[in-house]
Amino acid sequence: MPQKKPITFAISAFDDLETIRAWYQDQQVPEVGGQLTEEILAQIERLADFPESGRVVPEFGIANLREIIYLPFRIVYRLDGNKVKIVRIWRSERLLTMPL
Repeated sequence: MPQKKPITFAISAFDDLETIRAWYQDQQVPEVGGQLTEEILAQIERLADFPESGRVVPEFGIANLREIIYLPFRIVYRLDGNKVKIVRIWRSERLLTMPL
């Protein structure tokens, strides 16, 4: 059985999660933000076993820059050797403008 790949987070991805959580806090539904954050993290955890399960980010077509669509979010990650690095967690309608 293949070995699990470690998952790391860029500061930008941590900031994105905090922004999501804070937005729901501002809307006075912090439990929704907490639940959504947990669901996003569960999606990310599967990458340890299935790192290539996300699609190549269409804006760039770079094989090691991938994303999981978890509506309404795009979880963008890089395959770096034997690890997965989460780089951004954005609303799905937002287009990426530069390689990460």
